[in-house]
Amino acid sequence: VQLQASGGGLVQAGGSLRLSCAAPGLIFSINVMGWFRQAPGKEREFVAAINRSGSITDYVDSVKGRFTISRDNAKNTVYLQMNSLKPEDTAVYYCAAGDLYGSAMYRDSRKYNYWGQGTQVTVSS
Repeated sequence: VQLQASGGGLVQAGGSLRLSCAAPGLIFSINVMGWFRQAPGKEREFVAAINRSGSITDYVDSVKGRFTISRDNAKNTVYLQMNSLKPEDTAVYYCAAGDLYGSAMYRDSRKYNYWGQGTQVTVSS
């Protein structure tokens, strides 16, 4: 069982993209959905996460005010709206799902049980 991420592409700096992650119903019942990214030569880093009800979200400081995570439980899909993109946002973006309780754990990739295959985002200057 795997998450299916899509929506990546090539965009100029200042542009926007919306990533989607489709999850099977069983996985989508899991509490937290998150987005991580990995740039060439760098470790995977946390980007954003959202709990099942959407009442709790968390973002890495570098994307606050530019990215928005949301979920549509009826469609078993989580989204990452990315605006004002910068070249440093270039990375492979991964969605993940996990039963995390306590927002302090949202940023720990080891707490997530299911991962998507990744979608490439490239921002040109």
